[in-house]
Amino acid sequence: MLRVSDVQVVTSRDVPLGGPRAMTVRRTLPQRARSLIGAWCFADHYGPDDVTRTGGMDVPPHPHTGLQTVSWLFSGEIEHRDTTGAHAMVRPGELNLMTGGSGVAHSEVSTPDSGVLHGVQLWTALPESARHAPRAFVHHVPDVLRLDGAVVRVLLGTLCGSTSPVPTHTPLLGAEVVLEPCAEVVLDVSPEFEHGVLVDEGPVVFGDAELARAELGYLAPGARQITLTNPGDRPARLMLLGGEPFGEPVVMWWNFVGRTHEEIAGYREEWEAGSERFGRVEGYRGPVQRLPAPPLPNARLKARMAPPSSGDPSAWG
Repeated sequence: MLRVSDVQVVTSRDVPLGGPRAMTVRRTLPQRARSLIGAWCFADHYGPDDVTRTGGMDVPPHPHTGLQTVSWLFSGEIEHRDTTGAHAMVRPGELNLMTGGSGVAHSEVSTPDSGVLHGVQLWTALPESARHAPRAFVHHVPDVLRLDGAVVRVLLGTLCGSTSPVPTHTPLLGAEVVLEPCAEVVLDVSPEFEHGVLVDEGPVVFGDAELARAELGYLAPGARQITLTNPGDRPARLMLLGGEPFGEPVVMWWNFVGRTHEEIAGYREEWEAGSERFGRVEGYRGPVQRLPAPPLPNARLKARMAPPSSGDPSAWG
């Protein structure tokens, strides 16, 4: 059984999603206390959002480099278009993974039939060996695993004997776990991985640390099992993220992942100039045809490294 001090608790901050019709999301990664969990470098959690009242999501074409986007919904529907030529719907229980690599652009728009929009948008940083790879898009419907006290869907990696066929460029785990009321489950995991639990509906007890809705609990490598408990009388839902510690420095700014300030500045300049690096998104019909990049900060962009993979809170900063 974990001690409370084994789990680092990261709270979310509210961030307006880019575009003329901004939607507020709750961001847990990156933050000063925790930049990465394995290669997972970004985690937005949003909704439930009544699209008929708020207008929902409308993010015009915007660029990415050096990452993969992982789109996962609990309810609602989002229309995705990108410069691989993909035109797909993001629906509950269906994974959409887009590889930015050397450059991609995409748009995200909730559909009129979305009803209540509710989900997560996650990014993984690509390692040096893959970060200049061609853009790509994969759609996958994970199997539904029914355990004693939980339902699990494995997006990426392996859990509960189920392995996702979706390729990743570093060892990763991504799964949705729904816990029945008052249930406790013990999951076998890789001791080489660090793990994060992002709570959508809670509370959820991760080891001995109770996590509220939109909180993320981090556990350093070393555990061969993790315990997840739902102390409430309603179902609880969480995203389980894991991976081997990402040993490369990462420079993140706006929608770009790179390695140096100069590289990021170059990506920005190319996007503003309409470079073919990112291609053209066809079929988007919004108020503006592309999202302009914000100005670069006056200070140089610095690389992020994962904080120490330690259960000692004094190491978390």
